Amino acid sequence: MKLKDFIKIGDYEWEIPTSFRKDMRVPVRVFASEELLLEVLEDQSLEQAVNAATLPGLVGRVLVMPDVHQGYGFPIGGVAATEYPHGVISPGAIGYDINCGVRLLASEIEYEAALPYMDTLATLLNEYCPSGVGSEGVVKVSAGELDKVLREGARWALQQGYATENDLQRTEEFGMIEGADPSKVSERARQRGREQIGSLGAGNHFIEVDVIEQIFDPRAAAVMGLREGCLAVQIHCGSRGLGHQVCTDYVQSFQQAVKRYGIQLPDRELVCAPMDSPEGQDYLKAMRAAANFAFANRQLLAHSARRAFEETFAPHFKKGWQLVQVYDIAHNMGKIETHEIEGRRVKVCVHRKGATRAFGPGAPGLPPEYQPIGQPVIIPGSMGTASWVLVGTEESMSRSFGSTCHGAGRVMSRAKAKKDIRGEELRRKLEGEGIKVRAGSLAGLAEEAPQAYKNVDRVVETVSQVGIARKVARLRPVAVIKG
Repeated sequence: MKLKDFIKIGDYEWEIPTSFRKDMRVPVRVFASEELLLEVLEDQSLEQAVNAATLPGLVGRVLVMPDVHQGYGFPIGGVAATEYPHGVISPGAIGYDINCGVRLLASEIEYEAALPYMDTLATLLNEYCPSGVGSEGVVKVSAGELDKVLREGARWALQQGYATENDLQRTEEFGMIEGADPSKVSERARQRGREQIGSLGAGNHFIEVDVIEQIFDPRAAAVMGLREGCLAVQIHCGSRGLGHQVCTDYVQSFQQAVKRYGIQLPDRELVCAPMDSPEGQDYLKAMRAAANFAFANRQLLAHSARRAFEETFAPHFKKGWQLVQVYDIAHNMGKIETHEIEGRRVKVCVHRKGATRAFGPGAPGLPPEYQPIGQPVIIPGSMGTASWVLVGTEESMSRSFGSTCHGAGRVMSRAKAKKDIRGEELRRKLEGEGIKVRAGSLAGLAEEAPQAYKNVDRVVETVSQVGIARKVARLRPVAVIKG
């Protein structure tokens, strides 16, 4: 694919028309500057987007965000909507780490005042928030209790004393997706998940302490409780081994489903099933259960982060150290939503893989305080670089199924990063920049080096210019905890 294959819509918007390939059912719309687009052309992500444009039941366009990179079958940073209930659902278009997402909590502790205690804070966060491949979580549950987690998500955590009602109000789907069925989750997936609730995992998952460096929208920042110069915490993780296994199980079972329903695909990694088929219904129920597991997982990690903040700061500050939830959003999910498409209201399944919901003002499902400003959107950068808080817009509702980017987006494979970057040198560099680092593995640290990712400021500028999100605040990291 070359630049000449695109129709230029604007400085930050391009389209691959259906004439590009005869099996495309809808166009592909790419949100990117020309510079970012040329970078994207270096991998296969746009070929994957074209392949995705062949899925049965698609409506509108396949959308590609500026943080896009190659994934399993479907690009990471891609959005596609299929008409409900006859369109298909595709596990590869949702992702292996179901409901991987980001939670943001804010404090009133000023960074300058907190500086003498940052080493202690980083150590306690690392101690109280288990991380690493296969790591055990902060609680262990019985098989029966796991069923409750899979059905109730963060509401289960509330019942156990690990959450507040405000936490649930400020979580996508209020922390619990209806329609989950634990019986559709395999025993292998359940075994992998039972001991992992409240754990961070490895890879690109992290807990990060940030200072709110700059406010762009004072009104929205005030509603969210973001104060310039104060500390905030990001928690990035998902459904751990349970979600990965759910995706694995259904990718395998759907290999037969596509044959059964006569679905022709250019890439077997895009396997899918009609939503109203028994196979499609089973996956939807299992995916929702895994999503609820992830909401509960991030809630327990938030509880552990609060414990670390209290032990670090309560002896020295009378107030301000409490962590108040700003929002929690998913970026690997399939959601049944209603959107206006070509002048008609259509019920669809929006597949967001490495893309996050960005509902505008007045959208259903937002707590009352966010109705006037739109949904908070949390965009973590790469380790050692800035992160952003945005809000969804009316434009995102009309142009991108209420979606926007989810992060910086990789430009270097993990294998290449480990080969090219020395973890110890990276840690010294980050510490030299005033960022406290706690990492379970230096090789794992190297995989997540800033140079392995796109420039998050350029990514955010793109979605801001296109109008599918609006800038609220820029955050700078001061402590990073990696698996």
